[in-house]
Amino acid sequence: MGTGVGITAPFGRLLRALRQSRRLTIEELAEASGISGRAIGAMERGRSRRPHRGTITALAQGLDLDEAAHADLLAAARAARPGALPAEPVRTTPHTLPRGVRDFVGRQAELTELRALAREAAEGAVVAPPVAVVSGPPGSGKTSLAVRLAEEPSTPCPDGAFLVDMRGLDERPLPAEQAVAGLLGSWGAGDAELARLTAEERLARYHDVAAGLCAVLVLDNAGSEAQVRPLLPRAGRLLVVVTSRRKLAGLEGVRRVTLGALRPRESAALLRAVVGAGRVDSEPRAADVVTDLCGHLPLALRVAANWAATRTNWSLDRLAGRLADEDRRLDALSAGDLKVNSAFALSCSRLAPEAARMFRLLSLLPAGDFSAAPAAVLADLPLPDTEDLLEELLEAGLLMTSRQSRYRLHDLLRLYAAARHRSEDGQERSLAARSRLRHWLLDTAVLAGRWYEPDYGMPPADPGRLVALEDREQAARWIRAEGDTWLAAYREAAAHGEHARVVEVAEAMHWFSDHWVSWGHWVEVYERAATAGAALGDAALEATHRNYLAWAYWACARRHDDAVEAATRALRLARAAGDVLQRAWAHAYLGWLWDADEDLSLAADHYLRAAELFTAADDVNGYLQVSCGMIRVLRGAGRAQAAVETCGDIMDALADPRHRDRIPPNVREFTVLTALYAVSFVHLDEERWEEAVEALRAVRGQFDARGWHKQAGKVHLHLAHALARLGEREEAAAEYRAVLAMEGDAPADVRDEAFAGLAALAAGRPAPLTRFSQ
Repeated sequence: MGTGVGITAPFGRLLRALRQSRRLTIEELAEASGISGRAIGAMERGRSRRPHRGTITALAQGLDLDEAAHADLLAAARAARPGALPAEPVRTTPHTLPRGVRDFVGRQAELTELRALAREAAEGAVVAPPVAVVSGPPGSGKTSLAVRLAEEPSTPCPDGAFLVDMRGLDERPLPAEQAVAGLLGSWGAGDAELARLTAEERLARYHDVAAGLCAVLVLDNAGSEAQVRPLLPRAGRLLVVVTSRRKLAGLEGVRRVTLGALRPRESAALLRAVVGAGRVDSEPRAADVVTDLCGHLPLALRVAANWAATRTNWSLDRLAGRLADEDRRLDALSAGDLKVNSAFALSCSRLAPEAARMFRLLSLLPAGDFSAAPAAVLADLPLPDTEDLLEELLEAGLLMTSRQSRYRLHDLLRLYAAARHRSEDGQERSLAARSRLRHWLLDTAVLAGRWYEPDYGMPPADPGRLVALEDREQAARWIRAEGDTWLAAYREAAAHGEHARVVEVAEAMHWFSDHWVSWGHWVEVYERAATAGAALGDAALEATHRNYLAWAYWACARRHDDAVEAATRALRLARAAGDVLQRAWAHAYLGWLWDADEDLSLAADHYLRAAELFTAADDVNGYLQVSCGMIRVLRGAGRAQAAVETCGDIMDALADPRHRDRIPPNVREFTVLTALYAVSFVHLDEERWEEAVEALRAVRGQFDARGWHKQAGKVHLHLAHALARLGEREEAAAEYRAVLAMEGDAPADVRDEAFAGLAALAAGRPAPLTRFSQ
């Protein structure tokens, strides 16, 4: 029953009033709740920080509070929390090493073996860098061991340590090509630059960069040999540590480290580190029973130890009895012959009902890390309450932290939570939660993607929005961080036949997709969208998304034949629908594709037809895009003057007052960059050095800012060549040195030309020129 004590009272005063109303001493409340008497006294006197939600729940259970009084106590604790400063943004890459466990124990023989490999790699004395494969059952601490090695100050990795989750247990494990692109991005390669490389070229670039690093790379949770084999370095000083539940016996020339259960003394050391040496050493027999019931498995031991650490007045003998009882009642989960469900069940048994429900619901999220917002949607709770519940799960050892302020469920815990969800929540509640999450994720994806659409931009204000979408950068961060999550919702929408929603999301992502070419899933997104357009019986809509699919096939996957087929099919559909604009875009994509294939005649035909159709549709942005393509085609056909005139037409269109508000700033900026870069090659071919310098100076630095290193290097190089021929020796030398300062970012042939240019200047002559290539 309620107490009538208002929530405006300070937390300590409220707690004391509740205890006294039950006629309990501090010692009696400690016994009933499992919270130490010293901690309760500190809370009542206001000498402790805001207690954790799990502690509040234990106190509420000890006080036998009803739901209303329990809520009052929680609210008072929340109000007592000191004002938190806004968190500084953490600058990390997607492959930043996660924080290791502070109380890591044991595995000394394995660490010694890995340390020796790290030194061997750093010395670079071997033919190929060493590779270690760490295998073992789930929960045996494979990732913790790899992270521990990388975090040790003595491990030689001056260029950093990186971790890639290979998602080997997922239905769709991470492809090696996607891992390559992601790592190159973490190592400084620009996304747009990666888009211009074939898969083979990206892999070659990966090995070139890896050969220059002295670092540790952890390929975590690998599913197969084929998944990791392309990522193993061929030269250099990069130590690769692969973790997997499988032995990966097909990998040759690797060092194998197999993890099993901890030794008894290591298990006891882990209990001491978490629970406290005094408590463990005072009950050695009970400690042995606890470690035995946990199968000496690090994950299970940590869950049980974390639980015991928060109940300081419980004996280990009492804990062992509870573990044994839970093991008899529920044996739904195990890793081989290592029983871990007892520890999980024990932790869950002490959770507040809302925390237990949150734990079960988290199993509905796709594997990988997640933020608090989707968890709040799943549970249909306010964000602050959700954060409290997630922190309670962290304290109970049922949740892990990931990069930045994100969370992660261990694979075993995900399976366990899913089993509990099926048995306790039922299908109807599960479907409702899934539907709620799917709609929120896709709604948010549409809002975030439309930041990049010229006709949308900033979404309308919404105080209830769970994520910040105040600018393009925030939108991009959300799309990238929650990529796995919203993609899973997108797949679910397609499976449910939500065709209109599928095409809406794909359309909203169209302008953004060009900023994240290396993601690896745009082909799937637009294949599903094209299929949805067909299912809706809308030929124009299907044509739109087959045009986007043509882009994805070529820009993201280098599948030229598939791209041509998609654009050709889009052209047929657009003709049947009478859609002039999509006919224009189909011709534009075909021109781009045949230009890439160096069939200049066919490219020119499509570009010209696209230009006519864009003019008929009064679409100046499409017209500008194909005109930039025409500069390249005309140059290749030897029609230099026509190419220069086309560039002039583009600049006139950009300057036309009628188009001032019709051309978005990003399209305007990109058009100028593309056109001037393309026409600079015409001037260089014709030895019009002054015109070349004017064009190249106008775009100098812009490719660098976008991460397009190949183009950036050529701008500096060609500007240096032209300046040298105009007698501007000092500025020419500075441009050559700018190329060399790019080091590995500039292609080797560009660097070689810059070296030769500097040598020629030193000898008093300009460098010899070869054909200028884009």
